[in-house]
Amino acid sequence: MFTGLSAFPLTPTGEAGIDERGFRKLVERLAAAGVDSIGALGSTGGYAYLTREERSRAARIAVDAAGDVPVMVGIGALRTSDVLALAEDAQNAGASAVLLAPVSYQQLTDDEVFGLYEDVTAGLSVPLCVYDNPGTTHFRFSDELHGRIASLPNVGAVKIPGIPEDQAPARVAAFRNALPAGVALGVSGDQFAAGGLNAGADVWFSVIGGLLPEECLAITRAARHDAARAVELSQRMTPLWKLFGRYGSLRVTSAAAEHLGLIGSPNLPRPLRGLPAEARQEVADVLEALEVRA
Repeated sequence: MFTGLSAFPLTPTGEAGIDERGFRKLVERLAAAGVDSIGALGSTGGYAYLTREERSRAARIAVDAAGDVPVMVGIGALRTSDVLALAEDAQNAGASAVLLAPVSYQQLTDDEVFGLYEDVTAGLSVPLCVYDNPGTTHFRFSDELHGRIASLPNVGAVKIPGIPEDQAPARVAAFRNALPAGVALGVSGDQFAAGGLNAGADVWFSVIGGLLPEECLAITRAARHDAARAVELSQRMTPLWKLFGRYGSLRVTSAAAEHLGLIGSPNLPRPLRGLPAEARQEVADVLEALEVRA
């Protein structure tokens, strides 16, 4: 479940609900490309903006469209009772794993976050991936807390923020020491993925992998035997990484998917809005330079 490339697609959503046809198309593309797993309803998938019913439906579509490719489903929510309900929905949909970030409005303490994972893992029948994403949750895990949570039953992986290439070997090694044996270590932050994989991370949880799976699979596979080639392939995508930094990965991916004709518009739930025309043209120019085709 937690190796190679885990691709996180958009969940195209308007005020009328999820574009089910568009979402299915995105997931089918990933399965056809041969990604190692699919992460439905992650941050790129807009889980925090969807109702329970929409999330349950999206989980079922993802599992069905993915075929034999395992699907991990995001279950983050403000209240533990809601997380438990979403976990049940994900398992009933056939998810192979669940992804949980400590979503909050009031700042959470370490004990509250540990309690969340303790409550949720107790009733799971599939592995859980701990989602460490301080950019959206504003909660920062210590290595000690990660180790405590990873020792709970059914924890299968930890998804950590991106690590600059020069820091990745030491950080990955230190993190390994904090985790129990058998718990996978995954990196995110697409521009840093090659360095993290080269340093020994097990899996790349990728935003752009949900739209450009072939390019991301090439980086992931190169990291297994040719570290320099993995970095070279990642550096080729630097113009895209710069757009992520300027406009946010979700909005850039939304505009890119539209440009490639994979989804319609609007595809982000309000109050989110797509990029303005000038920025969309930047996205289109970068895709053309990279010779990306749908």
